[in-house]
Amino acid sequence: STLFPYTTLFRSPAGKSLSSEAFAKKMSQWSLEGKSAVTFIIGGSSGLSNEVRKRGDYKLSFSNMTFTHQMMRLFLLEQIYRCFKINAGETYHK
Repeated sequence: STLFPYTTLFRSPAGKSLSSEAFAKKMSQWSLEGKSAVTFIIGGSSGLSNEVRKRGDYKLSFSNMTFTHQMMRLFLLEQIYRCFKINAGETYHK
C-alpha cells in the first residue's frame, strides 16, 4: 500500500473510448476507491515506451486520429474540467 494511492492513465488509440459522462463516472470511481491522484500521460509522436505502457493502469482513447501534443493537452484539460462540472451536477457539459 502506498502513502498516496494514485492511478496512471495514458492516452492511446488502442485505449477505451469514453463519453464525457462515462469519463466523469470513472474519475469519481477512482476517488471513491481512495485514489487521491491521477497521472495523465500523453505520448509524443513516437508513442510511449513499453516501460511506460506497462505502468499505466488505464488506457484512454480520444480518437484514432493523430493530434499535436499541445492539442491533446488542451482536449484533456477541457475533459477534466468537464468531469468536475458533471460530477458536481452542473450543466456546463450540455
